[in-house]
Amino acid sequence: MTGMAAAEQGGGGATEYIVHHSTFLSNKAPHGIVDFSVINYDTVFFSVLLALVFFGLFWWVARRATTGVPGITQSLIEWLVEKVDEQVRDTFHGTNKLIAPLGLTLFCWIFLFNFMDLVPVDLLPTMARGVGVEHLKVVPSTDLNATFALSLTVFILIIFYSLKMKGVVGFVSELTLQPFSAKNPFVQALLVPVNFILESVTFLARPVSLSLRLYGNLYAGEMIFLLIAALTLSHGLHSLATIGGWLGIVGQFILGMVWTIFHILIITIQAFIFAVLTVVYLSMAHEHH
Repeated sequence: MTGMAAAEQGGGGATEYIVHHSTFLSNKAPHGIVDFSVINYDTVFFSVLLALVFFGLFWWVARRATTGVPGITQSLIEWLVEKVDEQVRDTFHGTNKLIAPLGLTLFCWIFLFNFMDLVPVDLLPTMARGVGVEHLKVVPSTDLNATFALSLTVFILIIFYSLKMKGVVGFVSELTLQPFSAKNPFVQALLVPVNFILESVTFLARPVSLSLRLYGNLYAGEMIFLLIAALTLSHGLHSLATIGGWLGIVGQFILGMVWTIFHILIITIQAFIFAVLTVVYLSMAHEHH
């Protein structure tokens, strides 16, 4: 029985259907807004699975790479690596062997996260229900925990390289001596608290904007897919016996296809933005001026 059929049989309708598909497979219900004891098993599972898919694919292509005429997969990966390397060279002006692999990893991993949004919304949850798993969310980037984990990792790297390249004094100076400055030491000392507040907001906004931008766009995309699927539920399975019911199903299929095509662009852009902003922030961490 599909999620829509189960919801209709239970009488909950489209609302229950959407709530059910928006619920994580967790070890416990969260207590309060922030609860670090809660683990979303589905997010962890699909994050690790997609990481293995990414690693396995690149390892497989690297082992079978040829200097002759490459296959489609090798050509695609070579093109992707070249584009990432080109983007890093244009954006990052320091010397760091970590930046390009990091940018490539973030782009590919997040793209795979987002690509799961194109899987039919009832397919994997229905299969999971068949083995006794009631809830299953398959898109890791619709989990705020996952997007914040990625952005906080980048944020830690920003702090690390800021301290490494500029030293403690240089890093603290960036947060306290700009954007306002004065030649008079007394006046400059008065401006330090103001500068610190302004720069701290900008600095702390980096991980927040990275995570919320990715989460918001993918969560909205998932909601649209669920709403399109819920239209079928709202008609009722009995409507399949009527011409109007079948026309509704066809219309919803067309809407789903149109949104899927548009969503392919969204998932690619969001992965690209996250990777590029990471490179930009790390480039700023390496700059001394």
